[in-house]
Amino acid sequence: MQRHGPGSPGSTVAPRLRATGSLLLVAHLLIVGWLTLRPRTVPWVPAANLEPLASIHAQLVRGGWPAVWHLGAAVLLLAPLGVLLPLAGGRLNVSPLGSMARTVFAGAMISLTIELLQTAVPGQVPDVDSVLLNTLGVALAHLLVVPGARSRLRRRDELLRGATPRIPRVGLAPQADVFSGGRTYF
Repeated sequence: MQRHGPGSPGSTVAPRLRATGSLLLVAHLLIVGWLTLRPRTVPWVPAANLEPLASIHAQLVRGGWPAVWHLGAAVLLLAPLGVLLPLAGGRLNVSPLGSMARTVFAGAMISLTIELLQTAVPGQVPDVDSVLLNTLGVALAHLLVVPGARSRLRRRDELLRGATPRIPRVGLAPQADVFSGGRTYF
């Protein structure tokens, strides 16, 4: 069995950091669930919005702080998932595009699940634009935080274990580092 060191393609963040990310992810999802899936007693509820961009357009036409509040709240509701999902996954050396795609897809599916569950909750109205705005929030948070954080964690990891020396102008590591444990068998 081949052992992979901390700098290998599958390297992960420290288990404590990963556990903290998982715990924060569960806590955030519980809070979001409580906010979005609890019954409300209201005398009247609007019809469900199944037309994309209709409620966003209505809010923009309305204008002012109520529009900013409504649209901003929808963008910020699931935005922490853009950071917490990759943190709970704990991988450092991944494709930025792949990470973005996985995180945005997971955020969209969580948002869609919430909207589908709202159909069974009294006083809650599903809105397709909420899915769009929630997904936008996840994507923005991921773009703003995750690439820089991963870069800093990789740099810290290299400093803690010492960077592997490279052969100048070739970019290869010495043969001793190729085998597990730094042993050569020749």
